[in-house]
Amino acid sequence: MKKIQIGVMGSAADLKYSNEALEFAKEVGKEIALSENILVYGAEKDYTSLSTEAAKMASKMKGMTVGVAGGKNKKVFGKYRPTVIISSGQEIGGGREFVLVTSCDVIIALGGGSGTLTEIAIAYQAGIPIITIDQFDGWSKKLSNLYLDERCREKCIVAKTPQEAVQLAIQQVI
Repeated sequence: MKKIQIGVMGSAADLKYSNEALEFAKEVGKEIALSENILVYGAEKDYTSLSTEAAKMASKMKGMTVGVAGGKNKKVFGKYRPTVIISSGQEIGGGREFVLVTSCDVIIALGGGSGTLTEIAIAYQAGIPIITIDQFDGWSKKLSNLYLDERCREKCIVAKTPQEAVQLAIQQVI
């Protein structure tokens, strides 16, 4: 059976996310690993993020992770390297995000600043299902239960727990 590529998009460390958001992200990573699907995220070399923390937890749980890096970079932040690193050849802030999101079957957005907003918009345009978490500040909260425009392509589906987020993600694809 095909494994689902679940993107985790979320706040970078400079947005100063809460410990609750951090623990939620780690649990999302754990749940993706337990589901035996693939966690896809934007791999950074200089700082962490909620996405990176989810991927680190998935790696600790022996789950498969795919990190999409900017440029030709294969160096990524932290001790737990992704199972696969994709050097997108594109810079962070536009091109890399396109490669990242279109590599996913579904995305889970947690918090998020402008990068996460870009990723949500790309998913919307590409018809990729979007699961949002509305418990923490950021774009995932602002866009929960909404369409991005009047075309009503993909509604941002709200999940309340990490388990529900992963279950909903899987349900959108199968």
